[in-house]
Amino acid sequence: MIAILDLERTEHAPATREYLQMARVEKRLGAVADDIKSLVVTDGAIYPSPISSVTLARRAATREVF
Repeated sequence: MIAILDLERTEHAPATREYLQMARVEKRLGAVADDIKSLVVTDGAIYPSPISSVTLARRAATREVF
């Protein structure tokens, strides 16, 4: 994992919108649902998640990912 982004804080930034558009074109963006709260960015793909970035970061820190 490279980053966990809070979608609410980052979706309005032009750089983030451009990055996500490029990921869509390159087919690196996972399936998008209506209730996305965060994005998990890895070397190979970007995964939208309905789980908040704070919760994902806490789980990653404690290794409670599942």
